[in-house]
Amino acid sequence: MNLLTVDTIQQARGRLEAAAGQKKQQIEFIDLKQALGRILATDLVSPEPIPHFRRSTVDGYAVRAADTSGVTESVPVFLDVIEHVEIGTPALRMVEPGQCVYVPTGGMVPEGADAVVMIEFCENFDQGSIAVYDSVSAGRNVVSIGEDIKEQSLFLKKGTKIRPQEVGVLSSAGMHTVPVYKPWKITILSTGDELVPAEQKPGPGQIRDINTYVLEAMSQKYGFEVVGKHVLRDQRDLLEAAVSQAMKTSDLVAVSGGSSQGEKDHTADVLDQLGNPGVFTHGIALKPGKPTILGYDADSETILMGLPGHPAAAMIVFELLAVWLHRILTHQPAPSGTMARINSNVASAPGRATCQLVELQEGEDGYTAVPILGKSGLMTTLSRAHGYTMIDTNKEGLKAGEIVKVTLL
Repeated sequence: MNLLTVDTIQQARGRLEAAAGQKKQQIEFIDLKQALGRILATDLVSPEPIPHFRRSTVDGYAVRAADTSGVTESVPVFLDVIEHVEIGTPALRMVEPGQCVYVPTGGMVPEGADAVVMIEFCENFDQGSIAVYDSVSAGRNVVSIGEDIKEQSLFLKKGTKIRPQEVGVLSSAGMHTVPVYKPWKITILSTGDELVPAEQKPGPGQIRDINTYVLEAMSQKYGFEVVGKHVLRDQRDLLEAAVSQAMKTSDLVAVSGGSSQGEKDHTADVLDQLGNPGVFTHGIALKPGKPTILGYDADSETILMGLPGHPAAAMIVFELLAVWLHRILTHQPAPSGTMARINSNVASAPGRATCQLVELQEGEDGYTAVPILGKSGLMTTLSRAHGYTMIDTNKEGLKAGEIVKVTLL
């Protein structure tokens, strides 16, 4: 890795988008019941107005608002009740001056009526009439046709992540099948002679595999489909065979470890050899995450990524590059952040960006961001973090009391 030619995070993102920007995003139609958490692949236009009939928001009597003009508790108006509308059935009668119709919450407001008086302000006067003790204006307690969604209007944008509330909107629009992006298929490869499975007690010089589990969990969090995960010894032939096989089935191959310049660091050479055009970034001016490798294979449309071996660094780079690229290619909006006041000075060397993990504490004056200081190989550093704030390449750290944007993890 030539330290004089490392990319900034912006340059690395630019190269990654330029190489993989034409990658085809596959679309599938799925049942609405399976749509939660998926990413909408097209703009959706409503074929009909919602609601498609005028609907009451209260239990009460549908009236002509003009009939209630000047009404008070001491000066009521008396109206003839000509119909009782049941929920889920149409209103059949036209309301004329001096008349009203009972409607339940969600019931259809009849023609001729332009407001609904709450039942609490009405009193049965005799068998066929009521006294109304409230003056209402036109539109009161009535949802108009198309007030929620107008006919032929855009109601959900491409790139929307479907939450429970979007499921409700889709159901109301009659969308029982939904066009969504197929999830990216990812293979995760962790390299290192020192790695043993999580269930095994490590011997001297050994450590339990962490990155495979962390990257798999992150993949699941962001809707990727993990199609392969393997822990490999530091042998070039094993890595080459595993990457070559993974490229046949994966949209993204993430190799954790072996990305620096040690004798057993083969990742850059293997990814460059197997990809077309191969590796275009080796080294990013980012702390943590300098020994990051980015490449692409246009033939298989596979993104190739070499991540640092330290867990915190691997997770941060995956978040800043793999997740970022997926968000760009599937038209998702940038993640929302929380503004917070940093509570202590944070040092940062000019010439490289720093991704500073923080813990958020809520107070009367908003959020306070507490910097989490620790080495990138320590998992407790990650487990305490609620999010991160980026310190720009040209900035010499943060001062206590400074307002920063925290992106939640």
